[in-house]
Amino acid sequence: MIQDFHRVLSAYWQQFLFLLPKLLIAIVLLVAAVSIANRVSTLLGGRLRRRSHDPLLPNFLAQLSKWAMVLLGLMVALNILGFTGVVGSLIGAAGVSAFIVGFAFKDIAENFLAGVILAFNRPFHINDTVQIKDLIGHVEGLNLRTTLMRTFDGKHIFLPNSMVLKEPLINYTRDGNLRQDFLVSVELGPDVTPDVAINLILQYLRTISDIQQAPREPYVNLEKATPTTADLRVYFWADSEDYRRGVLQLKSRIMQEVKQELLGAGLGVPGLGQ
Repeated sequence: MIQDFHRVLSAYWQQFLFLLPKLLIAIVLLVAAVSIANRVSTLLGGRLRRRSHDPLLPNFLAQLSKWAMVLLGLMVALNILGFTGVVGSLIGAAGVSAFIVGFAFKDIAENFLAGVILAFNRPFHINDTVQIKDLIGHVEGLNLRTTLMRTFDGKHIFLPNSMVLKEPLINYTRDGNLRQDFLVSVELGPDVTPDVAINLILQYLRTISDIQQAPREPYVNLEKATPTTADLRVYFWADSEDYRRGVLQLKSRIMQEVKQELLGAGLGVPGLGQ
């Protein structure tokens, strides 16, 4: 038994020595392929970013090219080691392999394909403010599996690409313009009608440089009136490049200043809200 065991070990050792040069070449080739893939990915990403104002697609294509070159290097390394049949099976049985891989790694494949669609369709750009379900924040990146979003309170959320593709997506900053509105209640009197309050509000809004004017002029609608009060809905357009500061903080400031403007004109303001 000891002789048989020694003979088996000797046979395996001889096979290992015979395979060792090929193994070393394959390892060197694979390391070189990874190094070249990283280098090419960096160069390709840099060239694409210089030609595009939006880094979203260049970053995604750079990642895609990197992994494609690594996969090619792995297949060549397997071929050097004598696993020609394995490589041939991977290429020749692509349909069966795709089915097996797709079934076993359904979520990974789904997120990858969704990432490709998002990269080319581009429903958002880097730093756009978007809302997906109840999540809202700035888009910071897109990779092969996830979309990175940073919320206004500083949290980083990694969303599966398939979710981003399937769910309704609201882009607040795509065209740079966003309409905001709020409700203000005004007390009526013998000399105070809804038209008087509306004119006061519009006169004030036309003096605010941060509010867009023609062709997107601010306007005020009468939503509800009682014998003593009138509910006025105030609408204005703002630059949405920075949604949180350019829109939300502007809206808060306008609400307070409209109230002070009405109070300064002697009008009662019992209510102010969204």
